Amino acid sequence: MQKTDLKALSQPGLESFVRETGLPEFRARQLLHWIYEKRVRSIDEITELSKGLRQDLSGKAYISSLELLRRERSEDGTVKFLFGLEDGESIESVLIPDHSRLTLCISSQTGCAMKCRFCLTGKLKRKRNLKAHEIVDQVISVSRLMDPQKITNIVFMGMGEPLDNFGEVTDALGRMTELMKISKRRITLSTSGIVPKILELARTAPRVNLAVSLNATTDEVRDRIMPVNRKYPLGTLLDACRRFPLEPGRRITFEYVMLEGINDTEEDAKRLAKLLRGIPSKVNLIPFNEHEGSGFTRPSDERIGRFQQILLERNLTALIRKSKGRDIRAACGQLKAGCS
Repeated sequence: MQKTDLKALSQPGLESFVRETGLPEFRARQLLHWIYEKRVRSIDEITELSKGLRQDLSGKAYISSLELLRRERSEDGTVKFLFGLEDGESIESVLIPDHSRLTLCISSQTGCAMKCRFCLTGKLKRKRNLKAHEIVDQVISVSRLMDPQKITNIVFMGMGEPLDNFGEVTDALGRMTELMKISKRRITLSTSGIVPKILELARTAPRVNLAVSLNATTDEVRDRIMPVNRKYPLGTLLDACRRFPLEPGRRITFEYVMLEGINDTEEDAKRLAKLLRGIPSKVNLIPFNEHEGSGFTRPSDERIGRFQQILLERNLTALIRKSKGRDIRAACGQLKAGCS
């Protein structure tokens, strides 16, 4: 008999499994608590259940866990995890320390279909979407590995385009906020700009923070470096951002990877300020993390600083994001799941 993976079940699915097994309803709540809050790896670790019940359940079900294949620590304290999935595929997650914050960057796909030219992950083919439990299990596994340190923030900025895996990602968001009790204000989802899904996200998912990978101020440039723009050009994307409902005090983050001679001119900065007018926003300027074969280079610090100053002068919040983990290829745009 094939065993049921309890972690792969949604909450209603687990409740159905409990009923079909002939157990009382409260057992579902117990199982959810031990899987998502106590982060157990096996039914035998659920000591709240009697030994006999654990043995009986273990004959019918199991609790899957990601397999840690490799862990690398950067000189700046960033930690990159390579996890193996049950079908032999692999993904990377990155833990980023920053003063009192400990942010986990998680993946939503193996590979990526967006083909952004500046991104190393974009050179991989998308092999498959991750299941909701595989997305959530990155948080569970890293939390267990880093205990007693506590993850404070989660960002969907790893391998893959989250909105290209909409159903599983929104399921994962529900599990994080409802079952793991993670505040939605501490979760950020980043997208390259799949417009219909941005608006659907607002209607159907927990109101987590939204980040948009913009990276250009004209359709001509964005078409060239981000093929998604050919389907959802800047005007359409920014209109969706204006329509995206924000709770009081919340803003959309616009990520802007700076590429020398491509999108880093003073004219670009002025256009960016004009494009974002009327959108509650902040801008993260991300100096390009160079990698072999990319064809792009990082602008000088002076050029980046001038770009930021122009935005500040136009009353935009603009931060220069310090890249971490570059020495272990864990920085923005460098994840490749250990592939050569």
